[in-house]
Amino acid sequence: MSRPSALADARAGRNSPTTPRSFDHPALSRGDDVPPTRSHIRTTAEAYLDRYPDEREALTGLLSVLDSIDDPCSRATLPGHVTCSAVIIDRDRRVLHIGHRGTGLLLVPGGHVEDDRTLLAAALREGCEETGIRPGDLCLTPQFLGAPVDIDVHDIAANPDTGEPAHRHFDFRFVFYLAAGQPPPLVLQDEEVSGAQWLAFADVKSPTLRTKLLDAGAAHGLDG
Repeated sequence: MSRPSALADARAGRNSPTTPRSFDHPALSRGDDVPPTRSHIRTTAEAYLDRYPDEREALTGLLSVLDSIDDPCSRATLPGHVTCSAVIIDRDRRVLHIGHRGTGLLLVPGGHVEDDRTLLAAALREGCEETGIRPGDLCLTPQFLGAPVDIDVHDIAANPDTGEPAHRHFDFRFVFYLAAGQPPPLVLQDEEVSGAQWLAFADVKSPTLRTKLLDAGAAHGLDG
């Protein structure tokens, strides 16, 4: 049975019902969309730090970027900038990981922010582009709604081919359920992705994300 979109509720900050709701295709509309504003990113980060105050020191670099005049989402902003990832969970409490050709690592789908309007929309777009999953196949979780489950800081090595120096990503990670009982067929973005795996919460590659998913699962029965 189809469910209405929860994207408008997430953007407006309204409370959503406890039942997860699927996204419709306008979530990926580019049209006259603009990148997320600095105030939106700061509000999202501060709300996250209200939940995880012990992480404020670890996110000092992110807060410094938000205090600067530089675009926090621009690839040109150094020594670090904002990225977004999609944590896609199936009914068996597994998280979708993809092989990233550039790094050789197994990661959750994600990437740079574009003209996405919100961080949540950026995570949704990246997750769909890299896996071929449609927006309508995904739901917000009642536990997190449009809030990030994790903000991870990780180092990116210099790329001699592009001249890009070493820098950091401040990665906002958002959780989505699969709307259907069975995972849909994946159509991977071949130029960037080399294979995919569904991993149990305990096997999630990112330590910070793994801890938060396990804690949420124990406290709230987090699953797909």
